[in-house]
Amino acid sequence: MDTSKKESIFSKNKNNSILEKSMHIIFLVCSLVAIIAVFAITIYMIISGTPAIFKIGIKDMLFNTVWKPTAAEPSFGIAYIILTSIVGTFLSILIGVPIGILTAIFLSDIASKRAYTIIKPCIELLAGIPSIIYGLFGVLIINPIIYKLELYLFKNDPNHQFTGGANLLAAIIVLAIMILPTVINVSETALKAVPTSLKQASLALGATYIQTIFKVCLPVAKSGIITAVVLGIGRAIGEAMAIVLVSGNSVNLPLPFNSVRFLTTGIVSEMSYSSGLHRQALFTIGLILFIFIMVINIIISKMLKKEVDK
Repeated sequence: MDTSKKESIFSKNKNNSILEKSMHIIFLVCSLVAIIAVFAITIYMIISGTPAIFKIGIKDMLFNTVWKPTAAEPSFGIAYIILTSIVGTFLSILIGVPIGILTAIFLSDIASKRAYTIIKPCIELLAGIPSIIYGLFGVLIINPIIYKLELYLFKNDPNHQFTGGANLLAAIIVLAIMILPTVINVSETALKAVPTSLKQASLALGATYIQTIFKVCLPVAKSGIITAVVLGIGRAIGEAMAIVLVSGNSVNLPLPFNSVRFLTTGIVSEMSYSSGLHRQALFTIGLILFIFIMVINIIISKMLKKEVDK
């Protein structure tokens, strides 16, 4: 090999080496930005959310059920608000996740090509609809239906406070609809990643197609489906704009026909006019919401790690 060719190859390798090092640096910087953002948000929430805890008292704040921040003798109890977020999120997941997973099964393994081309764009459109539109849908469609049901059930009950359909039940239905596209898309991707050879082996052993789906495909795609559920929980527990329109936004015990307030809606509805200790208490609510999401992510991450280790 002559000298000119050797120099050309050396120069090319050197340029590739510089490019690779540059790309490694770019990737490292991008990953550091994500880490710094998480730590910055965490520190900010701790600094902003803890002062109210020390001033009010963690017991009075977490276990008191009365929220009257602007009264002559203010009370900052958020027990009902926390309980509402837990109950509302759990029930919306209980409704939305089975529907989402069954829809994902249909799209990945059962639907014809024509049905897929009709249903899939609708789901993608559902994912792109702004949350405020879901809220308007709830106000115009869901709330009147629930109000009619409320009138029918409690027409002879003089002690019942009618909410006009803006209650916990309406919020649960709206949240269940909102998490559907997330659960469907992620679950469908996980199910499509199941190797065809496993399905063929199951069918060859005499299993029916439905048995193959539930006994082979779902267990293999379990980690992806769990991820879908986690994302659905994050969407449900963090939603504010749609829920503030349909839930009634009053601090009450989370019963189906009670007007209720979630952690997110409490912050959204009062932050604009709050000040002093009231404002600090709202930041504490944000901190509690942040802790909820972090705990859920940690628990699910450990579950996924156990599945991988198996």
